[in-house]
Amino acid sequence: MFTGLVESMGEIVEIVDDPPGKRIRVRSELVATDASLGDSICINGCCLTVVAIDGETLDFEAGQETLSRTNLGQLVTGNQVNLERSLAVGSRMGGHYVSGHVDTLGRLVERSEDPPWANLRFSLPPQYASQVAAKGSIAIDGISLTVVDVDQDSFSVALIPHTLSVTTLGQRKIGDAVNLETDLLAKYVQRSLGLLHDQPQPST
Repeated sequence: MFTGLVESMGEIVEIVDDPPGKRIRVRSELVATDASLGDSICINGCCLTVVAIDGETLDFEAGQETLSRTNLGQLVTGNQVNLERSLAVGSRMGGHYVSGHVDTLGRLVERSEDPPWANLRFSLPPQYASQVAAKGSIAIDGISLTVVDVDQDSFSVALIPHTLSVTTLGQRKIGDAVNLETDLLAKYVQRSLGLLHDQPQPST
């Protein structure tokens, strides 16, 4: 479990073919400091397991499903990624509960600069619109953000200078793909309402 508060931007130092997936090597002095084999690290909002450690470099294995359904499959050497270690019991909860299980890909469709802030709008597959609410939470590339507004196929967020400087969203351009994870509570509410709707009605 994660909070959506990015600890560090890491650098992709190598992408190695490792059929049927790939091995992703990420350098981050901060995150590697106390990392152990088997640790869960959130990379651009996707939970992966540390499989090797070499100084400041951590290795992760990503399967074909992960590579095809997230923007991790588009990474190349030199790219930066958002990193967050898993939530420690008793830690302050500054963002919202993020599972590290990406729901879908969105794309940056509009960017309006309001220095030193920026307003970004992302596309959203219509089937996920009911899980996103204005003033609710969403994780974009692993970053916990508050939704400004939402319609049937897009939503917007307002980014403060700190978020723009310490996460990859500051570098995003129109058309870039981002990993989206909707709020856990919204998923369970939608599921519960769906089950209630599907239950047979008592005969009269």
